[in-house]
Amino acid sequence: MIGIDVKRENDNVVIRHQFTKIEIPVSDIREVKLDDTYGGESNEAIRVGTPYGTTDRIAVETKNSSYILYTTNYVAVMNKLNLFIKGN
Repeated sequence: MIGIDVKRENDNVVIRHQFTKIEIPVSDIREVKLDDTYGGESNEAIRVGTPYGTTDRIAVETKNSSYILYTTNYVAVMNKLNLFIKGN
C-alpha cells in the first residue's frame, strides 16, 4: 500500500498508511478540508503519509485532535471522508 486508505468500520473512520492505523469516531469529526499550507495549520497535528512527492494535504479536525493527511489523490480521500460524515 503506497497511499492512504480510508474506510468506515462501524462508527469509526479508519485511516491506514503503511503500518499506521488510526481510528476516529465519525461523531468526533468536525471538519474535513483541503489544507494549502505545507506543514499544516496546527503544530500539534498528527501527520499521516509522506510529505515529499505529494502536493495535496487534507486537514481533519476532530473534537480532540487534528490530522494532516498527505495524499496524491485528495479528491477520492475527501469524497470518502465527506460521505462517511454525511452518512452518520
